[in-house]
Amino acid sequence: MNVGQMLVQAAQRTPQRPAVTWGDRTITYAELDRRTNALAHGLADRGVRQGDRVGVLMRNRTELLEAMYACFKAGYCLVPLNSRFTADDVAYHVADSGAAAVITDPEGIDVVGAAGLDGVVVVAAGEGYEELVASSDPASAVAPVDRDDLAWLFYTSGTTGRPKGAMLTHGNLAFVTASWLADLTPMDEHGVTLHAAPLSHGAGFHALATTARGAHHVIPAATSFDPAGVLALLADEGVTNTWMVPTQIVMLVDALGDTRPDLPALEQIVYGGAPFAPAELRRAVEALGPVLVQLFGQGETPMTATMLPAADHAAALAGDRPERLASAGFARPGMDVRVLDDDGRELPVGEVGEACVRGPAVMLGYWNRPEASAEALHDGWLHTGDLGRFDEHGYLYLLDRAKDLIISGGSNVYAVEVEAALADHPAVREVAVIGLPDRTWGEVVTAVVVSDDGPDVEAALTEHCAVSLAGYKRPRRYRFVDSLPRNAYGKVLKRDLRATLAEGEPT
Repeated sequence: MNVGQMLVQAAQRTPQRPAVTWGDRTITYAELDRRTNALAHGLADRGVRQGDRVGVLMRNRTELLEAMYACFKAGYCLVPLNSRFTADDVAYHVADSGAAAVITDPEGIDVVGAAGLDGVVVVAAGEGYEELVASSDPASAVAPVDRDDLAWLFYTSGTTGRPKGAMLTHGNLAFVTASWLADLTPMDEHGVTLHAAPLSHGAGFHALATTARGAHHVIPAATSFDPAGVLALLADEGVTNTWMVPTQIVMLVDALGDTRPDLPALEQIVYGGAPFAPAELRRAVEALGPVLVQLFGQGETPMTATMLPAADHAAALAGDRPERLASAGFARPGMDVRVLDDDGRELPVGEVGEACVRGPAVMLGYWNRPEASAEALHDGWLHTGDLGRFDEHGYLYLLDRAKDLIISGGSNVYAVEVEAALADHPAVREVAVIGLPDRTWGEVVTAVVVSDDGPDVEAALTEHCAVSLAGYKRPRRYRFVDSLPRNAYGKVLKRDLRATLAEGEPT
């Protein structure tokens, strides 16, 4: 099935219901259907053909959703680009994907222009975009596709090298959409989804579920995350579900202070994409109520591997298995998740190995990278690179990236455990734990800390860790910095920290 058909069906069922609200502008599902048809035909008139890749460099706005569904309908392969990309980033992604066209917004046009995209069709939101939509055929644009035809080229964040394009098919996206509606955010046409995180990333998959049900997309007008504005939208628009990364939820809770929000319509805040310190997660559940739902799944199996439902959050807060706040939950329906050793054998409960996933959400492979595809996908399993263990009830506990494992004095140290302990101290704003070479220990546990108190807090952190961490897990070195290096998706670049600190240079 062409996943663009889900928009067609929603428009047939409820043509006059609101589809997208961005700022003070709202369009209906009938309008969204017509505009995406016209955009698909307009791109075809400019030479884009079924199977071609189309880059989309936009901040969250109505036209981003239109571009997504125009690509799906026409059988173009969507290539979402992070709106924070530089011209070099855009040039790399367009060249690597072989994109035939790029759709951007007014803020992105200079970046696209500086990327030097010779021979690539460029359409910018504004007058040119509206002229293209207004002058093109609004009739049905849904092309016949097979389940293995590409729909979305999802570029990995590239924390260990150049980003790779995970090939996601119409079949992948259809399953992800159905799975999302089955357990993460069950909704009907009366649902209201707030898009507070970039639609170019995890929130884009959330948008698929919203569209399939003919529910209402709400996009904040602000170009950056505004906690006070988001809280107002949650209340004013009667938002029933949203997707956020942990950092956004922490900012939301900070903005609330000692108050408790009056959000009777809110049913789910889905979160994922980065670790969530258990202390901060507990604080968020206390502030926002039993609405938080965790998912785990990389771009290679888009947000569809395991989940920790709202009920488990609430139970943990009430004292029933509180350790589950540190888990990634259990396998999603239709997906198989196991912990395997280096030889591909399943490990028993409690033993640490690599979390591996198989099922209909898993990508075909990496675009034009057969060796990387073979490394990630073998024996039927997607090897995530995440180390973890299962408990006796089937809950997965992720411990670290395999490449970030610290081996100190022959003992394995999982940075996420040390980071969680340090993050629990009130003086710590941000923290990343890495291993640095040491002639005695092999690697020494090193904490890179962002704190308003700077080095003055080191003694207090040492004492704090002595209470909660075994001796071999405690940081032997501290480095205090103003900020942590991050990539365009907000992930901490530990390789950069390791390289800089190993050379003895200041960060």
